Order: sequence, then C-alpha cells, then structure tokens
Amino acid sequence: MQKTLPVLIGTIFFSWSLISSTFAQQLPNGISGAFQADAATYKPDSLIGAPDVPEKMGLNSYMDLKYVNGNFKAGIRYEVYLNALQGYDPRYKGTGITNRYASYTYENLEITAGSFYEQFGSGLIFRTYYDYDLGYDNPMDGINIKYNTHGLYAKAFVGRQRAFFEYGPGIVRGIDGEVHLAEMFPDLKWGQHNLIIGGSFVSKYQADNDPIYKLPENVGASAARLNYTNGPLNLFAEYAYKINDPSLVNGGIYKPGQSLYVSGTYSKKGFGFNAAFKRIDNMNFRSDRNESVNVLNINFIPAISKNQTYRLATLYPYASQVNGEIGAMAEVFYTCKPGSFLGGKYGTGININSSNIHDIKRSYTGDEYGYNSNFFAIGDTVFYQDINVEVTKKINKNLKVVATYIYQTYNQTVVEGKSKSPLVFADVAVLDFTYKFSSTKSLRMELQGLWTKQDRGDWVFVLAELNVIKNLSVVLYDEYNYGNADEKLQLHFVNGGLVYNHNATRVALGYGKQRSGLLCVGGVCRLVPASNGLTFSISTSF
Repeated sequence: MQKTLPVLIGTIFFSWSLISSTFAQQLPNGISGAFQADAATYKPDSLIGAPDVPEKMGLNSYMDLKYVNGNFKAGIRYEVYLNALQGYDPRYKGTGITNRYASYTYENLEITAGSFYEQFGSGLIFRTYYDYDLGYDNPMDGINIKYNTHGLYAKAFVGRQRAFFEYGPGIVRGIDGEVHLAEMFPDLKWGQHNLIIGGSFVSKYQADNDPIYKLPENVGASAARLNYTNGPLNLFAEYAYKINDPSLVNGGIYKPGQSLYVSGTYSKKGFGFNAAFKRIDNMNFRSDRNESVNVLNINFIPAISKNQTYRLATLYPYASQVNGEIGAMAEVFYTCKPGSFLGGKYGTGININSSNIHDIKRSYTGDEYGYNSNFFAIGDTVFYQDINVEVTKKINKNLKVVATYIYQTYNQTVVEGKSKSPLVFADVAVLDFTYKFSSTKSLRMELQGLWTKQDRGDWVFVLAELNVIKNLSVVLYDEYNYGNADEKLQLHFVNGGLVYNHNATRVALGYGKQRSGLLCVGGVCRLVPASNGLTFSISTSF
C-alpha cells in the first residue's frame, strides 16, 4: 500500500490505454474527484479535560481521483495524517495511497481489481464502507466480480482488508446471489409486486498462532434474505449464522453467532410508517480475531435507534452491541394538510419515533461456549430507549420552526464502558428557528436543553447562524453544563466561526472549546476528546 503516487497513476492510465483501445466507449468520459482537509490546533485545558498535544496541531486530509473512459473506470485515494486529529486512531499516521482500483464492465459482467467496497444484503455478514468523519475505512483489496442477467444478480470476491496504511492478517472470501422474480418471470404480470430472494456466504482465513488454544482458521458465515415490495410497501427480513469464532471481543468463547434483522416501511403522500426488529448474538466478525477497536470489521450491524443531529441529543448516542442485543423501533410521519386545523396555512409535519434495545437473555454454562440464549428472550439489562417527537411548522413565508422533544434511557456501562455507572435518564427539548430576510440573508437559531440527574447533570445550548452575505455564514454557539454537581465543572463550551460555500466548495474556520463525547453514525461510534483551539476545514469536488 506504500507504493508511490506517480507509479500508481502511471499503472492505472497505462492499463486504461490498453483496454480502451480494444473496446467501444459507452460511458461518459473524464476525470472527477474530491478533496478535503481538516486541521486543528490544540491548547491544553485541564478543566475541560483537553490533553497537552505534543505537536500542537493535527491534520487529516485526502484526495480522490476517478477516471472514466467508456466501460473502463479507475481511481486512487491519497491520504495524509500529520498527525491525525485527536479522537482518531493513532495508527492513522503519515501519508500514503490507501485506495486504488481499476474496473471494467462488459455487457452484464463487471470486474474490479484493487480496492473495492461491497455489501451483501443488510450487511449482517459482509459490508465494507468508508466514513471520513468516523475515521473508518475497511475496503477489500483483491478481486470483485459482479454478473447479472434476466433477474439474477451474483457477486463474488476475495481480498484482504485495509488496516490504516497496512493490511489485516486475514483473507476474506465471499459470494452473494439474488433472484428478482418480477424480472425473471415478467409474463406473470407482477404489476407493482416484486419478490427478491437472496443468499450469501462469507469466510475468513487467519492462521492459528495461539500456543495454548486450538482456534478455527477458517470461519464461515451464511445469510438468507427476502424482500417484498408492492408500491408504497417494502418488507425485508434477513437471518445470518456464523460458526464458532473465538476472539478478543467475545472473550474467546466458541459459541456460534446468530442475527436476525426485519424491517417494514409504508409511505404515501403525507403519511409514512416504518418499523424494525433486530436480534444480535455473538456476531463480532473480523479478519483479525485479536482486534477489539473499530477496525477490520467484515460485517455491519444496522442501527435501529434514531440518528440524532442536534448537539445535546448526541450527548448520549447508541452504538450497536455485537456481542448481543435485542430491540425494536417504530416511526410515524404525518403531514397535516394546509387549511386543516393543525396544518394552518402551510401545513404541519409530525414525526414520532421510538426505540427500545435490551441485552439478550443469557444462561451461563461455564464451558467454552460461554452461555445459552433463547432466541426471542429479552434480557433484564436496558441498553437504550428513546422517544422522539418532532413538529415542523412554517409560520409564514419567512419563518420556519422545528420543535423537538426527546426522552432517552442510556446505559453508560455498556455503550461507553464506564464501570458501575448508573443508567442515564435524560429529557431533551429543542427549538430550531429559521427566518429568511431575503433569498440570500437569513438567521437560524437553536435553543436546546438537556435535563438529567445522572452523569454530568443539566445542559443548555444556544446557537446562532447568520447569513448576511451570499455564501457566507457566521456561526456562534455556547454549550453550558450548568447543572454539573461539581461547581468547578459548570463550564461554558463557546465556539464560533465562519463558513463559506461556493458551488461544491466549502471552507470553514472556527475557534473555541469542544466537550468530549461520542460521535456516532448508523450505530458506529468513535470517541471525540475535549479540545480547545482553532479549527480549519476545506472540501471540494470536481
């Protein structure tokens, strides 16, 4: 992975010249890409817990380049961590090419060599993806083949996973297939109906170098899924099974893993409903059994709790528990029509969401299998619960208001590993105002409050975002922990900055303090430490 940039660019474009001279061009040609750089300076601040960073500054940056010529595609990504921003794994250090690939499509066949991202079903046994903000990247490096014809879709791959600037020790192999019955049998006149049947198998090989225990060197996982659609209705179910896979995460037990994910959605104009159920039991699946942090995951556990965006609502986010969890979620969207009692002149949007996640019920056996668990039995330990109510209302042509209430139950011991911490019960209220003075000038304000008797106590958050010049925003906010039981920690976290947007380019400059906490996306989290200093960010695409 440490090959030089010029060598890889030359290799990609030499390959392109050979292939494109042979086959006709069918796709739009050209170069596209994206660039982003995030930098921060650090000042130690013992009150908020900001550490003394020796280099005083961190930088994360990447550039993606993609080239398309007919049926041929190629790309590279170059990344820079000098040194990585606080909160990212310190193994992100230095510079190098982390992603490079060449891909060719001929009729119904697509072949990719190099780095690739792929997902089987909902991801229960296989998903590779890239999230720059989370500092997560687990692509395969190898060969990926896709083929489809008359309603049959097939994928197969073999490769090794990226681990920072190196590769993990395991080799991963997989195959996936789907049958779309409406496409395969069009004469049956399915109309809006369609039934998709799918199945997957993934295995990883890792040598057994343990001097004491006999570990399985080949670990296989299989999954079966059904997806039924009928216009506004979509029903999905997937079951996965993994053979014994003792690892650092599960404490070295030899118990097989199981998971079930079921979801349903119904949506039409003005109304929507979705619900999901998930059960996970011992489903840590990595290409290195000795890893325990967020790296080298082969699979992905879909989140069913609401992905919060407001600042105080993200103080207690939920992270999926691969060793075991069982839960359900339901959500309703409704739009009150304009002219109705609740709709008023412009209509009113109402969104109600609730999730409830517990531990699975276990009976410990004291042997190498660790425990037994009835499949649908719910454990006594609460991991996370929430109720979310959001009302969106346009008051007049200039003013829009979003009002949100959230109730959360949060298990710090499970999610954050804080030993013997009490459950947190928190109420969160948010008022979000946007007032437009003209097409280019506006003011947005957020007023947030969080009230809890546990952890750090009560918080208030105030934000103002003023757009006074085209494309330029001024942002100022204060996050105040006024209810902390320790008066010395009743601190203000004040931050302000400028944001400039022009077409696909965004530049941001800020200065202030940031509290520590978890940053979560889709049930995957990383810890963001407290910091005090200057931040700068630039991103663009072309």
